[in-house]
Amino acid sequence: MKLHVAHFTFNPFQENTYLVYADNGDAVVIDPGCYEKHEEQALDAFISTNNLTVLAVLNTHAHIDHVLGNAHVIDKYKVDYSLHPLDNSTLNAVTNYAHVYGFPNYKTSPQPTKELKHGETLTFGAISFDVFFTPGHAPGHVVFYNKENNFVINGDVLFQGSFGRVDLPGGDLETLKTSIFETMFQLPEETVVYCGHGPATTIGKEKQTNYILNF
Repeated sequence: MKLHVAHFTFNPFQENTYLVYADNGDAVVIDPGCYEKHEEQALDAFISTNNLTVLAVLNTHAHIDHVLGNAHVIDKYKVDYSLHPLDNSTLNAVTNYAHVYGFPNYKTSPQPTKELKHGETLTFGAISFDVFFTPGHAPGHVVFYNKENNFVINGDVLFQGSFGRVDLPGGDLETLKTSIFETMFQLPEETVVYCGHGPATTIGKEKQTNYILNF
């Protein structure tokens, strides 16, 4: 089935929140970064206007900018939440430092109800993703690939012309390079890469121009 990818740029980190939805109204929210009330309202309005039914919340990883809206979406739509278990500690640390980053009203994320595993296929109604484990930026980072519609929601692994930082807890450059070269760059070159920050790109473009090639 044809899938659509809507994105919203939220919070001071300019994080991209993705809403993947099918023509029949099935929808999944990935990396909800909405913090301010108007951000929550923008996401909810799109869901309501398009008569979508949210079936799940997924996180590529659990850095603060990607989980600020977890509680809102999970509580409002009463859905399951999936995260790789190696990022549970990343998620649980957010409550302790949110105020330092200017988010004193952070609503603590619920705990995951499902553990993501490398190589599994997730299905939510008409929506499916293959899950690939891609650590390096965060210890439990994963990406969500849909072969039929030729895209991957890749969080903070690849950016257009760049890649995720590795100076946060659990980050490691060599591990990230392995994730990029052995997983991301093995996808078809025409695959659209939806990034956690900035514009979308393609695997083919990044294989030719990304400065990870110089490391």
